[in-house]
Amino acid sequence: MSHVFIIGSTGGVGRRLRKRLSASGHQVTGLHRKPEQAAGLAEDNVRPVELDLLTTDSETLAQAMQGSDVVVFSAGAAGAGIELTDGIDGRGAQIAAEAARIAGVKRFLLVSAFPDAGRGKQISPTFEHYMKVKRQADVMLAATDLDWVILRPGTLTNEPGSGKVNVGLAIAYGEISREDVAAVLHSLVEHDEVKRVIIELTEGEQPIDRAVQQIGAYSGR
Repeated sequence: MSHVFIIGSTGGVGRRLRKRLSASGHQVTGLHRKPEQAAGLAEDNVRPVELDLLTTDSETLAQAMQGSDVVVFSAGAAGAGIELTDGIDGRGAQIAAEAARIAGVKRFLLVSAFPDAGRGKQISPTFEHYMKVKRQADVMLAATDLDWVILRPGTLTNEPGSGKVNVGLAIAYGEISREDVAAVLHSLVEHDEVKRVIIELTEGEQPIDRAVQQIGAYSGR
């Protein structure tokens, strides 16, 4: 079993992931910003760590990460504006990657964005900026020496998970439930042979664990 450090543990994907991981016997630490969020984390057998990603630094975050085997970064501004996007999706991802390096945590899973999001639609300058920042975070992480995985899910929904997905290096755009994104992250935690690969993800017909195992053939190069 692994010790998993989740940044974004109270979000739509992170909340589902923390429950799955703790229920399957993994040790989980969840970063949270609001004091009142600690109780919910503890109820899920997750060790709460209160830090604000907008104001903390990589050294402080590294101290909190000590002893972890893998970092999952699923935090995001969720359309809350350019300033928060820069602070969370941009600077936040950068200091988290640096913190992992300082703490000696080699494995880093980043939830990014599908490059076709918004294509063919009238998109706002805020969304355009969000996609630019997510891309910059991908570039930043891919340049590190970490055993990174960049996961690019399609449009997120709150539908129940099917346990079946479509994954690949380049696939057609589509939707994916937050529950299935969490399940894919869970599987990635347990398949540490998958590394240094960018994975696109939508709903599909392939069982999740089998899909993750197959993507391992493309990783580590």
